[in-house]
Amino acid sequence: MRQIADLFDLSGKTAIVTGGYGTYGHTLSEALAEAGALVIIASRDVEKCRQEADKLADRGLKAAALPLDQGDEASIQNLIRTVAERYGHLDILVNNAVLRSAPQDIDNMTVSEWQKQQLVNSTGLAVICREAVQVMRKQKSGSIINISSIQGSVGPHFPVYGSTGMTSPAYYTYEKWGMVGLTKWMANRYGPDNIRVNCISPGGYNPSLTRDEANEFVQNYKKLTPMGRFAEEDDLKGPIVFLASDASKYVTGHNLLVDGGWTSW
Repeated sequence: MRQIADLFDLSGKTAIVTGGYGTYGHTLSEALAEAGALVIIASRDVEKCRQEADKLADRGLKAAALPLDQGDEASIQNLIRTVAERYGHLDILVNNAVLRSAPQDIDNMTVSEWQKQQLVNSTGLAVICREAVQVMRKQKSGSIINISSIQGSVGPHFPVYGSTGMTSPAYYTYEKWGMVGLTKWMANRYGPDNIRVNCISPGGYNPSLTRDEANEFVQNYKKLTPMGRFAEEDDLKGPIVFLASDASKYVTGHNLLVDGGWTSW
């Protein structure tokens, strides 16, 4: 029987975190690197990816940056091929990248705007999973973790936004529900190849926003959440390492809600 620390240890593992320098991404990248993985931070803005990788490297952690345009099939293929050839294996894929460009309401959206959004968040997601699975099937191992949202488990509660002008976009709910469904399909299909596929669905998480205690949305959200607060950075680090590591080697097809109880009402 292995020691618990060994089960969570990611030493020798190679991970890709798409959108790995942003609000969610930098926390996810940091957690995997702190657990011992070599983390490839990938996005269209390679310079920001490189800056984030350098921050981790300055702490003695293992990180690198590579380009990724998730709306471009060739770019996705090049990323996965480069990682597999350069590092010899791909153990963990964290699908965190997201495009937020379409109008928020269906009645204001054109077909071209919807298609542009889906090219990255739906088609691009499927393509990068396709490429990663091809590598992982040859290895007979791998963990894919999709970063969804509570909006992939429940409908948006519009009154929470009050008079702030904030809202939950239609495309976001559509994509996040689809991500959870794709997770379960892949888990069932590729389980025999020892590939695990899971979701993390965070609730309210926005460090810059939550510093504004006077914000009406912040106040409403806290009142409507059993734990009475937003998610903090440390709240995401444990779940990502758990699902990436052997600590969860018998967990697949699961949507882990990290929401302070928002969806439990």
